[in-house]
This record gives sequence, C-alpha cells and structure tokens, in this order.
Amino acid sequence: MQTVSLTLCSEMETEPCCEEPKDPAVEPTEPEVREANSEFADKDSHTELACGPPEEGEELQRKEQVETQTCAGASESTKIKSTSNPEREDGETECKVQRKLKKTNSWKMVRFQDPSEDDDVSERDSSAENLFPEYTMEEWTSSTFEELFTAEDWQDITEDRLLRKKVLKPVAPHAPCPTWGQEVTVKMQCVLEDRTVVEKDCKLVFVIGEGDVNQALEECVISMQKGEITLLLADSQYAYGLLGREPDIPAWAPLLYQLQLLDIREKPDPLTLPIADRIRIGNQKRERGNFHFQREEYSMAARAYCMALDVLTTRSQDGSNGGVVAEEEEVRDYRVKCLNNLATAQLKLEQYDEALHTSRDVLTLETNNVKALFRAGKLLSDKGEYKEAMEVLKKALKLEPATKAIHVELSKLVKRQSGGKDTQEWKAKAAEVLGDNITPFLIPPKKKPSGISWKFILGALVVALGSLVTSVILTARH
Repeated sequence: MQTVSLTLCSEMETEPCCEEPKDPAVEPTEPEVREANSEFADKDSHTELACGPPEEGEELQRKEQVETQTCAGASESTKIKSTSNPEREDGETECKVQRKLKKTNSWKMVRFQDPSEDDDVSERDSSAENLFPEYTMEEWTSSTFEELFTAEDWQDITEDRLLRKKVLKPVAPHAPCPTWGQEVTVKMQCVLEDRTVVEKDCKLVFVIGEGDVNQALEECVISMQKGEITLLLADSQYAYGLLGREPDIPAWAPLLYQLQLLDIREKPDPLTLPIADRIRIGNQKRERGNFHFQREEYSMAARAYCMALDVLTTRSQDGSNGGVVAEEEEVRDYRVKCLNNLATAQLKLEQYDEALHTSRDVLTLETNNVKALFRAGKLLSDKGEYKEAMEVLKKALKLEPATKAIHVELSKLVKRQSGGKDTQEWKAKAAEVLGDNITPFLIPPKKKPSGISWKFILGALVVALGSLVTSVILTARH
C-alpha cells in the first residue's frame, strides 16, 4: 500500500496543483486541472484547451533560501563527528572536522509512503537528524565526491562509473534480492556535496522499473540484498541532470545516498485493492507524471500516466460492473484526469493518432468533457475528417459558447471545408444549430461589387483630355 505527495516544505497534499498546461488564449471552463507554470502553455499547432481553475488543496510555495552552513550552525542541526581519517591537518578548522547535516527548508519530491505508519510524515522528515547514526563515516560526512568517484573500495553499478556503491552492512549470501516489477521499502537519506539534506524517508515505497523514483535509486536497489545498508554515489545523469530540482538541488548536482533495503514483496494486483487504495496509488503515479511534464520529459510523463490508468480501474475483482456507486464514479473522475493529461503529453510527442484515441477514451467516460471534445475536433479537422470534426466542435461550443479557442478552430474548419474561399453557409447554420441567442462567430466579409471602378474611368478621361490639349498646342506653334 502506498501514498504519495508532490510536496513543498514536506507537507502532505490531497490534490496536486499541476495538471494540463494552459493555452493562454482560452478561458478556464471546468474545475479539473490548472497550470503550475505559464511556460508550459502549449505553443505548437495542436493547442490544448485549458480548462480549470485551481483545485482545492493548493500547493504550498514557500521558497526560503537554504541556510548557510557555519561553524556555529543552527540549533536544529545535528553534529556528526567524523570517525575516520585521524591524520587531518592541524590547520583544519573544527567546523570541517565536525561536519553537520543541514536540511533544506523546502523539499519537492514525490514520496511513496507506507500508509500504515501512524507518525506524521512531515514531522519525521523535517529534521536534519541522521537516520544511520552508527554509520557516520568520513564518506558520509566530509569526503569530496571527486574522491569517492575514484576510490578503490567502491563498486561500480554501471560501466560508465557514474553510479557507485559501498556496502556498509553486508548480509548473508542467501539473502533475497529484488527484481524488476517488485515493490520494495527502503530507508533513505540523501545529501549534496556540502551535506545539505535534500531527500529523506524512513519508509520509501516504490515499484522497481515504474519510474516512481530516479534512476539512481532503482539501479542501486536492484543490486542490494534485503537488510543491506549501503552508500550510493550518483552522478547527476542518474538523478536530476541539467534541470536539477527546484528549489533544493542545483543543475548537474551529484548526490550521495545512505540506503537500507527493508522489505521486498510482489506488486499488488490493482483489482484486489480497495477503491481508496486504487485512487491513492493511481494519483501518486499521476503526480509523478506531472513532475516529468513540468520538466518537459514528455515520454516519461506519458509512461507515468499510463501506469496510473492501469491502477485506476473501475473493474471489480470478479469482473462485474454492477451498479455504479459513488466510489466507482470517483475512480472514473481520476481516470478522466489521467487521460486528459496523457493526451496532452502525446500531443507534445507529436503522437496525434494516439492523442485522438485517448481523447475518445475520455469522451467514453464523460461525453461532455469540453477539453476532450475540443482536442478531438481539432485533431479530426487536421486529419481532414471535416464532417465529424464539425459535429464534435459544435458540441463543444454548445457547452462553452464563450471559449475563444473553439471559435477559432471552427473558423479554420469552415475555411478548410470551403477550400479556403469565403462562404455564406456557416452564418445560417450557426443560428440554426446552436440557437438564435448565440451570435455566429464567422461573418463572411462583404464581397466587393463587380464592374469598372469610376476612379478608373475618371483617370482615363483626364489622360485623354491632356493628350488633346497637347496636340492642339503643338499644331498652333507650327
């Protein structure tokens, strides 16, 4: 069982605040999703219809600066003395000998937490206390990452030597190892090279191979045995790369983890889970997709949304679809959100046929979903299926007559149908189909009257008269 939170300041949220990106030309129309950052507005030819004021449970956005490490330090920081390398130079300050783990004031991570725990997650994660007090060796407290990347007593997890581990507590050779697709629980804490704590969890739960966590954790955990405690050094390519992770992990920052593999079990079958657990796990996958979408990692976002849909199933264990109850309706609502998000990611990947199929899946669940209607109508229009596109866009306009993007797309469709020429047909059809109270949005320009312009005739007369006067003057001179 798992829960998740896309958090700032390590606080749990019932609803993430980022869903589909907005088209800046479209007014909000339905309470489903909202934009987390205006830079994610769809700028390509397949513009997304943005629908949605902010959801309830708005994400906290405290952006305090990370505290500067000093010898005195804050009272909440825990001093960790180095237990190795006694031959330190006499000139080194006590501040370097007694390194401290600092915490960031604001964390942003997708955390998969075991809901069976009664203690408060934010309280547990907000301190800088070391989760492995008996393993406060120099590698964890003061060694430079450059030294660790070249150390002889570290194992290479990958051939490029950018992901390395050092076993601190080995276990028996016959201890079980996890495999891809299994669910694991680990105790984990992570620091930057200046020993600022950026991730920490007593019980981090994730499925190996599903992208629930970064690649460094997946690759390391699959090399561990149950009960093993290890150090993991990860180059930024296996963590957060060029973008880093605002506000606490800079671009190209390597990370140092302490890990313990606590448990290994098979991934639960979604059909056997209670509806509440399906919603919780499905939402954690969806939030992970939102995280990747914000980073413009559209393939990973689409993958996360697909995994969320696998969990957010409305089928019961016996396969019956009996009477629709409120909880099943809630699952359908979350499926609609995931499908709309998936279609947006597919458009970013230029997978237009897949996006059309996904939009139709939305309409199967919710026939009046304006975003799906608009997206399907636009894609059908681009494919040349004008008749079906017209029907779909008209339905969207009936539901949202004030939405500018639908008007614009219908205008384009009418021009395509007429081969780019002006037409008088749409003005009559708009009032007939949409109702007399809706002003037709396409008013064909008035045709210019045919015939010879009076200005042209007057000019010709002036030229003729001038020629006649010139000839008379020349004749009189001769």
